[in-house]
Amino acid sequence: MRRPVVSWMTKSDDAILELLAEAGIAIPPTAIAFNIENVSRPTVDRRLPNLEAVGLVKRFDEPQGYTEITEKGKLYLAGDLDEDDLPEP
Repeated sequence: MRRPVVSWMTKSDDAILELLAEAGIAIPPTAIAFNIENVSRPTVDRRLPNLEAVGLVKRFDEPQGYTEITEKGKLYLAGDLDEDDLPEP
């Protein structure tokens, strides 16, 4: 199944989710940006709140900023969600 096309999402969002899924652990924004070509730390910082708002990632206060993909995020990557499951944050 194909991933839904969601108007508010960017290519960076997919790259962030794919990296988090591959990592399988919570990682900080600096490591996310470091490991994705052409995605800057400011872009990661801008995109993570949106991904969290719709439940695709979970962010932790301690350690600060660490982020992991959620089950919903994994469903999105697998193409098992509809556009309606991802309202604009």
